[in-house]
Amino acid sequence: MKLRFLIIIGILAAASLAAPEHSYAYIGPGAGFAFLSSFLFIIGAVLFAFLLILTLPFRLLFQVIKRKKKHGTAVIDRLIVLGLDGLDPELAVKFMDEGKLPNLETLRTEGYFSPLLTTNPPISPVAWSSFMTGTNPGKHNIFDFLRRDPRTYLPALSSAEINTTGRTIRLGPIKLPFGKPVIKMLRKSIPFWKILGEHGIFSIVLKVPITFPPEKFKGLLLSGLCTPDLKGSQGTFAYYTTREPGGEELTSGYYIHLKDAGPVYQTEISGPPNPKQPGTELTIPLKITVNTEEKSAALNYDGEDITLQEGVLSPWISLTFKAGRRARIKGIAQFFLKSSSPEFELYLSPVQIDPEKPALPVSHPLIYSIYLSKLFDQFATLGLPQDTWALNEGVLTDDGFLQQTYQVHEKLEEIFFHSISRVKKGMVCCVFDTTDVIQHEFWRYTSDNHPALKNSETPKPEVIENLYCRMDDLVGRVREKLSDRDLLLICSDHGFKLFSRGVNVNTWLFKNGYLFLKDGLTTGGEWFRDVDWSKTRAYAFGLNGIYLNRKGREKNGIVEDGEVDGLKAELIEKLAGLPDEKMAGGKSITTLYDTEKIYTGPYIENAPDLIIGFYPGWRHSWESVSGKVERDIFIDNDKAWSADHCIDHRYVPGVFFSSRKIKSEKPAIWDIAPTVLHLFGVKPPGYMDGRILEIENGE
Repeated sequence: MKLRFLIIIGILAAASLAAPEHSYAYIGPGAGFAFLSSFLFIIGAVLFAFLLILTLPFRLLFQVIKRKKKHGTAVIDRLIVLGLDGLDPELAVKFMDEGKLPNLETLRTEGYFSPLLTTNPPISPVAWSSFMTGTNPGKHNIFDFLRRDPRTYLPALSSAEINTTGRTIRLGPIKLPFGKPVIKMLRKSIPFWKILGEHGIFSIVLKVPITFPPEKFKGLLLSGLCTPDLKGSQGTFAYYTTREPGGEELTSGYYIHLKDAGPVYQTEISGPPNPKQPGTELTIPLKITVNTEEKSAALNYDGEDITLQEGVLSPWISLTFKAGRRARIKGIAQFFLKSSSPEFELYLSPVQIDPEKPALPVSHPLIYSIYLSKLFDQFATLGLPQDTWALNEGVLTDDGFLQQTYQVHEKLEEIFFHSISRVKKGMVCCVFDTTDVIQHEFWRYTSDNHPALKNSETPKPEVIENLYCRMDDLVGRVREKLSDRDLLLICSDHGFKLFSRGVNVNTWLFKNGYLFLKDGLTTGGEWFRDVDWSKTRAYAFGLNGIYLNRKGREKNGIVEDGEVDGLKAELIEKLAGLPDEKMAGGKSITTLYDTEKIYTGPYIENAPDLIIGFYPGWRHSWESVSGKVERDIFIDNDKAWSADHCIDHRYVPGVFFSSRKIKSEKPAIWDIAPTVLHLFGVKPPGYMDGRILEIENGE
């Protein structure tokens, strides 16, 4: 079965590489188009693909022999690791005790269940990086979603760095970038599935966060969280509407005002940057014809027609952006008609990389996403395809968001169960982020007085309970696939708590003389635009971090090495227990953690100097995360994003279930990697921080 599986992928490789289109790739911010394929490259790739197919039986035979040698001490044949991002242990226990999660309850009684210690900070990229490497952040180099550039104080994605080659090809008067993009993975240490592959153990890894760009190993991988859209962003939606523009810009999308009287509107779909005209984007004409009586809209784009019904998410549509006479960039997206009247409101999802003709690799090998798209049709490739910000800003409805989320989930389920059926010996690891995004957005309905309720639709308190029941059903269907020689491990990277109040730590630093603004200003713009670095000693950055403006590290640093320890102690003393007067004396911050004391490894220098531990109910305000200095330190969180986990790690452990009993107590997320290696008879590397958990019949 595996032989046929790999041959099909090889044939698809030859077919896809033989396609006569020229291809570009784009990723940002600011990276531009990445390559222009040539005829010789295509011919060479085709010949190489057929050579792989011809030699495949011999290579597989060699791998089988090698695998038999190295599987001698394995105590299982197959491991299935099911990641349910954000599944909360308190809610899981509550619903199990109420008899609503029979499959998880069976694992609790016949196998094992425990809260799972998470990383500090308990942020998904950080925790899943520790999951896959068995190390603390000081060894894997991921400390947040964002990293700051000490030369500019500006943000960049923490997981990857993308640059163009600098080479160009001239087509008449136009210069086009030429060559593959330079995509550098910033996560360090080695994922456990790569180590398994080095020992002849095959793995399929699906949507685990921080796996873009996809790394080579002896297995198959579909990239997860932090994979970009076709614009190179982490998700930029479009909002077409007849409503007059408001005073504020959309945080993660762009507003297109339809000024004509209608019912016919001429507009466009915006795609990746235009290589011929820097500063502009490639576009596709879009014609919208509104039928208010039928509550529908007919769209014409790219030579295609589709009719939308109000309140119904469209199927995936294919988009082709033309960058030249024969140059094409493929993308996929979905529409949602929020309203046909009295105001017309239309949502377009971020335009994602087409898995069938990827402008950038979203899988390993590249042809794996092509294979999956041939088998299952189009599927989401964006790292976080559920558009939480479109819901936050009222562009998507609750129901539209749930349609989008569960469509993504169901497609991933298909791929997951297909993978389980193909792997008889080895590992299948899949992370579903459905549990994370729905809890972020719908926790408000479990509270009677959350600030977001004033802007919310009809309360939907059943959504989270339905979510847990649905995940329990998924677990039950996985359990049906298990044999006596299989093991199922279920884990989450963190839990959840209500997020009602935002804390602008940058405002506190300003009011207390640690951060200074230019020209006597009392408020400052995004990304520290108005900060006077010649006087500033500390600034908050990201979701949990505080950096000192250190001399010799930051471009305009002023804090001397001898002042560092004293300044840290001063901030810890003043911020611990910070009171929020509106909350009847409630304290917002537990303590600040000195990263030099909680991390080990070669990458501590890239970490924040201090990690803020928030009490449940509080978190960094949205404005503080983006480097703004506001008038008030505390602000209500009135967004649909009403629950979070970027608080003190002690309050938000994950979950850990096993189909076999485990003797070890207090498991941690970094224990999973060495335990998996041990189960397959592979000795964990000495640098791993995790311990081997004692699993029954898995000594």
